Amino acid sequence: METATLIQDNFSLEDFLTHPPDAMEWVDGKLVEKNGMTLKHSKIQLNLGSYWKDYQKSSGQGGQAYVEVPCRTNQQGRRPDVAYITPELLEQYGDFATLPQSFPLIAEIVSPTDLAEDIFLKAREYLDSGCLEVWLVFPESHLVFIQTQTELLCFRSGEVVATQQVLPGFSISVDELLA
Repeated sequence: METATLIQDNFSLEDFLTHPPDAMEWVDGKLVEKNGMTLKHSKIQLNLGSYWKDYQKSSGQGGQAYVEVPCRTNQQGRRPDVAYITPELLEQYGDFATLPQSFPLIAEIVSPTDLAEDIFLKAREYLDSGCLEVWLVFPESHLVFIQTQTELLCFRSGEVVATQQVLPGFSISVDELLA
């Protein structure tokens, strides 16, 4: 979760869901701008989105990978760094402005301004709102955490990280992901 700058406090969740502004989230009743992204953060975000997209196509699993796409959690309007939606949910919701639940697979790339506690709370928020698997990518520490409803796994440099419940069979070395 990047540092957030308050932009507007009279913007409702319904406003966010129907017309989600770019680079914004609706958090604790207020529209806030996501900031704190670095070049490294953006590179990892694009790479992971591309890896997931390529894999879902080559494996024949279908669905769609996105970056910075809005979704609704039980409490907020969020914009995960990277997200994947299954073919079933894509068929159910079609061409959505904001997905009315969390994406099944989400990744958050941690920025230097993020607080670890906030990142893990955000992962829990996603999981409580329909997400099955959250990747928390710590570029400076060379760590990737995967959190599901039942487990928290940690992968470090020299290891291979793999999806646990969504996009079965996808894996990538931590070093390649963070290169």
